[in-house]
Amino acid sequence: MSVYNEIQQESTSRITRWPQLINSYIEVTKPKILVMLIFTSLCAAFVAQRGIPSLTVTFAMLLSASLSAGGSAAINMWYDRDIDVIMERTAKRPIPAGSIDPRSVLWFGILLGILSVVIALLFVNPLTAILNATGYLYYAVFYTMWLKRRTPQNIVIGGGAGAFPILIGWASVTGSLNTTAWLMFMIIFLWTPPHTWALALFKNDEYTKAGIPMMPVVKGARYTKSQSLFYMILLFINSLFLYISGSFNVFYLFGAIIFNSFLLYCTWKMFKEPDGTFIWAKRTFIFSIFYILGIFTSMVIGII
Repeated sequence: MSVYNEIQQESTSRITRWPQLINSYIEVTKPKILVMLIFTSLCAAFVAQRGIPSLTVTFAMLLSASLSAGGSAAINMWYDRDIDVIMERTAKRPIPAGSIDPRSVLWFGILLGILSVVIALLFVNPLTAILNATGYLYYAVFYTMWLKRRTPQNIVIGGGAGAFPILIGWASVTGSLNTTAWLMFMIIFLWTPPHTWALALFKNDEYTKAGIPMMPVVKGARYTKSQSLFYMILLFINSLFLYISGSFNVFYLFGAIIFNSFLLYCTWKMFKEPDGTFIWAKRTFIFSIFYILGIFTSMVIGII
């Protein structure tokens, strides 16, 4: 009877372990960030088409972009496992939590990257495949393995990684890139510093403990806030240039002014608050997420 119970318990354990393992593989792709990246890709495709693009091409583009972004995130999780276990914010991720083998995550990330390029080549176009591969390597290798632990400018330079899905979405429709595509790219590029540094300000102790040279760790809160304000102003200007480029109607202009003004206000209040206080740093971080939803939705409506 005891042998039967042991076999039954082992069988039950295997059944319950599979959903947990699948969930761990999903988690290493950073699904919350992935959703935002794919949203910007889709918006870029709509703007490039000035309407609804081919459903087949769009599906293939979104799948390939998801695999590229998810695969590079998995490589990031694998490489950063030594510092993730130190930081409270990341300690519960699958690898430091011990719910998945690091080598499995590495091969999983590589596999997703390869599939991304193959799907884009077969069902979209060569430029989209090249952009998928470049964005993958930009985040997985250039940012994760080189920039992140070496310079306080890691987020500034690395911001391009999060902007590649826009180029991927645009190229999937047109097979080329123009000024409008690059101005949309620059929105994410310039948005990344004030967004990420807001988080780094109120998580400064964790970054210090992990030895990551984020701007607040190396230069201090005051300098970080001034730089956030500087990039926010550039973001505002870039958003207006996007309207001047002639690709959007007045609805986009209205949305750009509203959302940039609110984020600029939050960044200014963060700059003015005492360095040991993080009320507006947290508000800036939260609103910056809604900013992306708002500004890119304005772009799509702005082409109608």
